[in-house]
Amino acid sequence: MTLEVALFPCLSDNYGFLLHDRSSGETAAIDTPDAREIASQCEARGWTLTEIWNTHWHPDHAGGNVALKRRYDCRVRGPEQAAIPARDTTHSGGDSFDFAGHSVDVIHTPGHTDEHIIYHIPSAEIAFVGDTIFALGCGRLFEGTPEEMWESLSKIMALPDATKLYCAHEYTLSNAKFAVSVDGENTDLLAAITDAKAKRADGLPTVPTSVAVEKKANPFVTAGNALELGRRRALKDKF
Repeated sequence: MTLEVALFPCLSDNYGFLLHDRSSGETAAIDTPDAREIASQCEARGWTLTEIWNTHWHPDHAGGNVALKRRYDCRVRGPEQAAIPARDTTHSGGDSFDFAGHSVDVIHTPGHTDEHIIYHIPSAEIAFVGDTIFALGCGRLFEGTPEEMWESLSKIMALPDATKLYCAHEYTLSNAKFAVSVDGENTDLLAAITDAKAKRADGLPTVPTSVAVEKKANPFVTAGNALELGRRRALKDKF
């Protein structure tokens, strides 16, 4: 496998991701929370940015597009929303494209925003999931409904258990406090929290998580249906 993922903190609690193919030199930034930091990470590694893959339009995900495209003349991919700056290629659910010989599947995951998409690379067992799902959490329903979010989470949970989920924020310990309030006797949840606390104590990220962990520990997945997910999401918004 020639693909490498570089993860680094951006802004207050975002993560930046660079996906690099060692054979071809192709490099993709998944979302652009901080153009300066993304460029710095590329330069430190001797990588040249060739693509940007946006999951949704929020400024902490697409705000660096213009500066990075100006610097690298890279291709910008994103969902069908006018608010994606400098986009060259529009993607919707069911699309696929090639990245350095690897097929990238685009999955439509509305809920957080109407046109949110994620990028799944089956051959590498990884998915870049934006703000749809977090370790022990899910995105706020800014534009979508509980029914849409439930369907989106179900799509992610249908991926192979080994799939690593690169979510875009370090929210895990905050999510854990709420998760315990609604599912405190879930031993898989408690084990996931213990693991997350140990990682953060060592200065390590809790991202990526995995489909296998979230199936058993995430309170919005274990909710079991859209109605209960909506109830829990409303509680979380006030928590």
